[in-house]
Amino acid sequence: GDMVVVQRAGDVIPQIVKVIKEKRPSGSEPYQFPRKCPVCGSDAVREINEKTGKIDVVRRCTGGLICPAQQKEKLKHFVSRRALDIEGLGEKQIAAFYREGRIKQPADIFTLAVRDGVDFPPLAKQEGWGELSAKNLFAAIDARRAPDLERLIFALGIRHVGENTAMLLARTYETFAGFEKAAIAIAAGDAEARENLLSVDGIGETVVGSIAAFFANERNRQALDDLLKEIEPKPYVREIAANSEVAGKTVVFTGSLTKMSRAEAKAMAERLGAKVAGSVSKKTDIVVAGPGAGSKLKKAQELGLMVLDEDGWLDLAGRG
Repeated sequence: GDMVVVQRAGDVIPQIVKVIKEKRPSGSEPYQFPRKCPVCGSDAVREINEKTGKIDVVRRCTGGLICPAQQKEKLKHFVSRRALDIEGLGEKQIAAFYREGRIKQPADIFTLAVRDGVDFPPLAKQEGWGELSAKNLFAAIDARRAPDLERLIFALGIRHVGENTAMLLARTYETFAGFEKAAIAIAAGDAEARENLLSVDGIGETVVGSIAAFFANERNRQALDDLLKEIEPKPYVREIAANSEVAGKTVVFTGSLTKMSRAEAKAMAERLGAKVAGSVSKKTDIVVAGPGAGSKLKKAQELGLMVLDEDGWLDLAGRG
């Protein structure tokens, strides 16, 4: 019931400038935003914006895979080209199957054939389908029962986990079981598991918070358990240069690099089978310190870690 002053911001966006409190009706009470999703009952949270450090205005449902208000779009994302890429199962088919009730969660995709003609009328007899097209769809689904790890992580639709982040997570944990175990530990408040993930170069608090919220939801985990009964994700395979002396090592780059960019250095390390971390810990093996290295170099020295300058790193990386 408040009276507010609104101005035009930018081209068309209305911006609330202030509340005229003297015109506020008597007996007014502050509006309480819902802390639970009104559709599925999952926690609704406001995230911290990494760029501004402030809490976002928007409150979002953490229901993910199980929220009816999000399910259809999550399923479209799950089968999309950059996720599981199931041929013949696009947005149109997902919308139709969801409307019929044939598919409500990812696991239902992989049980579609065994339920065909049992729980629902045969797909081949539905409008727009025939024996061959139905057979081809079931075959295309079966062809995705062993998805690449990074594609599966991306397909889950965890907020802030895009393709690049999914690849980082796959490289870090190497198996889905490893990723899931760490994610559940983080969701349960395991400080070490959280710190380990935050040490990965390119992973920040926002991503960790999203992963924790997703795996803290028991119904998300149940939907995931159902899915894992139907598929067997491939482990992430590192392409390691022969005779690499840094394979399996954890490397941290700090300070300036003069002979290559940070991105080139990271790519080289990963090509040689090393893991690149963003922070120094007792699990770090090598710290490459250039001019201007500060607290990371100091911590490495305190922990007695191997510290190399850029030339030393290039020498070590070039051996073999």
